[in-house]
Amino acid sequence: LQEELEEMKVALEQTERTRRLSEQELLDSSDRVQLLHSQAEEQANTQLSKFRKVQHELEEAEERADIAESQVNKLRFKSRDKMEE
Repeated sequence: LQEELEEMKVALEQTERTRRLSEQELLDSSDRVQLLHSQAEEQANTQLSKFRKVQHELEEAEERADIAESQVNKLRFKSRDKMEE
């Protein structure tokens, strides 16, 4: 009986060590996940900011292109009028 009790005590101690190690691994993993989440969120925000800037620049370029096209059309019209005179 004493030997059986000693075996159970050793098994319990081993189980407790394993549990503590598992808990520490879980905490470490949780910290790592939190860090990676923060990094991913920061990168996403940076990329979104860059995208919005490029999108705004594209809209401005399209507007300038529309204005330039309108001016070209006006010049063509004036040129035709002068050639017809």
